[in-house]
Amino acid sequence: MIGPSPNPLILSYLKYAISSQMVSYSTVLTAISKFDDFSRDLCVQSLLEIMDMFCDRLSCHGKAEECISLCRALMSALNWLLRCAAFYTEKVKETLEQAAAESQLKMCLERLEKMLSSTKNRALIHIAKLEETCMLVSLPCPRACFPSPASWSTVEQSLLKLGENLNSLSNSPLRSQADNCVSLIKSIPTMLSVHSEQLNKTGFPTVHAVVLLEGTMNLTGDTQPLVEQLMMVKRMQHIPSPLFVLEIWKACLVGLIESPEGTEELKWTAFTFLKIPQVLVKLKKYPQGEKDFTEDVNCAFEFLLKLTPLLDKADQRCNCDCMSLLLQECGKQGLLSEANMTNLTDKRTEDRKHAPCLKSAENANIQPNPGLILRAEPTVTNILKTMDADHSKSPEGLLGVLGHMLSGKSLDLLLAAAAATGKLKSFARKFINGTFRARRGDPAATRGMILSESSPAGEVPFFETWMLTCMPEEGKILNPDHPCFRPDSTKVESLVALLNNSSEMKLVQMKWHEACLSISAAILEILNAWENSVLTFESIQKITDNIKGKVCSMAVCAVAWLVAHVRMLGLDEREKSLQMIRQLATPLYGENTLQFYNERVVIMSSILEHMCADVLQQTATQIKFPSTGMDTIPYWNLLPPKKPIKEVLTSMFTKVLEKGWVDSHSIHIFDTLLHMGGVYWFCNNLVKELLKETRKEHTLRAVELLYAIFCLDMQQLTLTLLGHILPNLLTDSSKWHTLMDPPGKALAKLSVWCALSSYSSHNKGQASARQKKRHREDIEVDYISLFPLDDTQPSKLMRLLSSNEEDANVLSSPNRSMSSSLSASQLHTVSMRDPLNRVLANLFLLISSILGAKTAGPHTQFVQWFMEECVDCLEQGSRGSILQFMPFTMVSELVKVSTMSSPKIVLAITDLSLPLGRRVAAKAIAAL
Repeated sequence: MIGPSPNPLILSYLKYAISSQMVSYSTVLTAISKFDDFSRDLCVQSLLEIMDMFCDRLSCHGKAEECISLCRALMSALNWLLRCAAFYTEKVKETLEQAAAESQLKMCLERLEKMLSSTKNRALIHIAKLEETCMLVSLPCPRACFPSPASWSTVEQSLLKLGENLNSLSNSPLRSQADNCVSLIKSIPTMLSVHSEQLNKTGFPTVHAVVLLEGTMNLTGDTQPLVEQLMMVKRMQHIPSPLFVLEIWKACLVGLIESPEGTEELKWTAFTFLKIPQVLVKLKKYPQGEKDFTEDVNCAFEFLLKLTPLLDKADQRCNCDCMSLLLQECGKQGLLSEANMTNLTDKRTEDRKHAPCLKSAENANIQPNPGLILRAEPTVTNILKTMDADHSKSPEGLLGVLGHMLSGKSLDLLLAAAAATGKLKSFARKFINGTFRARRGDPAATRGMILSESSPAGEVPFFETWMLTCMPEEGKILNPDHPCFRPDSTKVESLVALLNNSSEMKLVQMKWHEACLSISAAILEILNAWENSVLTFESIQKITDNIKGKVCSMAVCAVAWLVAHVRMLGLDEREKSLQMIRQLATPLYGENTLQFYNERVVIMSSILEHMCADVLQQTATQIKFPSTGMDTIPYWNLLPPKKPIKEVLTSMFTKVLEKGWVDSHSIHIFDTLLHMGGVYWFCNNLVKELLKETRKEHTLRAVELLYAIFCLDMQQLTLTLLGHILPNLLTDSSKWHTLMDPPGKALAKLSVWCALSSYSSHNKGQASARQKKRHREDIEVDYISLFPLDDTQPSKLMRLLSSNEEDANVLSSPNRSMSSSLSASQLHTVSMRDPLNRVLANLFLLISSILGAKTAGPHTQFVQWFMEECVDCLEQGSRGSILQFMPFTMVSELVKVSTMSSPKIVLAITDLSLPLGRRVAAKAIAAL
């Protein structure tokens, strides 16, 4: 290249050397990128011809470092082509040079387009960009030390210069070609983020079920876990935003229509009109693509308007224009513009004129619940402010508030509104403290009833502590040996003596909170004495009369322990415990001298009925609680009395699968079955039902529904699915036939969805309040002993997984030799003491061993589907996804599978934030 044209003899030698692969492509590209005298047209043409020989079929089968060099050389060549194109677009402006310049520009753009049309080349440039970024972060003097002749910033500068010159380019074909190249280059940093949305689908049962489950069973929960879960579903299923928001509203309206009358209806109303707008406000903060989220909300309401029968049914149930109220709430939260809100309201008003009569004579005078709930929400805020004031001197204001709360269904409305807006705990706590301040008498004795002895004023009240740790309720299993049931033995002895001998409950030497904590142990002593015939039934009656006839709160504490105790007994051991519950639940009839006793019994009976509901159903015991004038417990006694629970599970799943969606009633049945059968039984039987399905459209629907059902206890069900059920299916050759398509592919999808959801919420510490409440002490699995870490164990799968085994500096070194199990999670020092991390690491090692095995079968195909789904659900740049547990050696095995031998897939499955991850990716892509 010394003269105006290249030396033809040396050029022929060079072309021969390149075609014979005597010189590496990275060396040639780096050499070309150093030539910068673009005025020598013949030299440039020769270099473009050389580049033409291999730029669309680059490959490298050398070491990882050589592959990284190819990435850098390719980015240098890209920058050189951009500079070349910019030079000739500038030269086109000169009239005398225009034709020659356009010819040269055409040649340059053709090579640029050829290079960029290859996904493989764009992937290698993507790695070079990340390599450069990481080096700039780690090096103290990046400009002086960075060895590459071109960086991504220089590419962007060259791109900018080319863009400026393109404005004056009159040749349309050349300009179109250049624009295409520019858009391809701009797409390189985000080449993993493009997912096609499901535009041909209008119903999304997973979203529907997740919303129904939250509204039915977790009204008091924080909104953030629900938002995270919904966004996870949206990403995994690639749901367009307008249809996503539409499905949320559809689920709310269905829940509202089918909710039982009474408090459940009020809860659903509060959930729909107060909580969901808050959820949408948080969803608005997530990146939604190019469109504004308010436009998506408007579009969703436009779709909702077309579902006239659903809106009419909701209006009829609520006795009002639901759509109008929803629009008002969304307008207040800035989710809709004024113009869109007015437009939608007018359309619904017009539609309602043609609707069947929505108001009957009998409900014409009934105030609609949505209106009442929306008015109750600011009232809750005002009551909280009122409770903060000092009422010791003039209690009239407080008494007025309390009087208002007890009128009609005001209390139910206020509680529902407080629960939906996250104020219920504050509401309850202020009333406990308010009770303490307002009570007359000995302040010291009163304080003992409210706060534990060790708690200074302002700390968590004893009542709240007791309720969180000791009170049984739906979805909460207690251990009768829990520390909260182990009080001071001396206090227990004095309490037993007091209950057995005295007709007067004078706790002179014991504070109220001590009595509440001691009653459980006292009841155990009394129960043992009865079991051993030391006490007669008449003595037991006297003791229970003493408890419930004098201090109703002690009866509640006693039954709380008895309920936990009964669960741990065999069928033939429960009789006396259940009899004692029956005795404590039956109020004393006749003359009772205690003030407000009857009113206290009403409250006590309602609490006991709710506490005992689960255990009475499971033990098929009947206890008649006195009528309290309150709503009956909804969704109770759902299971057929003599039908095996496995039959109930299979028939219920078949029913929801045929229907295509889960309703509130079936959610409660699934929840009851989960309690009764346990996590493994529940998960295993539902997976069996999935694997029986042979219709493709039904398997996909089954996955969507099963994921939603698993949300009842996602963490524990995921551990069971990934830690027990999948390994059993993948290692037992007699079960491999069950993993054929379509059920096997569906199970792979379900497994990935559960793994991603559990890992995401687990990582952010955002398990829902419901799942935190459901700590399952009876079925906890010791995953450390199940999947051992140390090398003395015969299992090869879990060796070398402890992040503490080797020095962190050695682990993070890119030159470290790869063991068969080294994964990105170790380089990020993820704790392997965590059960979920451990299960994921074990599963990926199992997958790796299947891919590396000499025999293939349906289980190999299953692994492929699993990995494809992982890639499909992946977020751009999501360091710390479940794929970090994949051994690096698995990448070379995966690219041998035809459907996985794609540069984009390699980029997706390797952790590109790590030097070792980038080298593994570069080596795999360069070899394709």
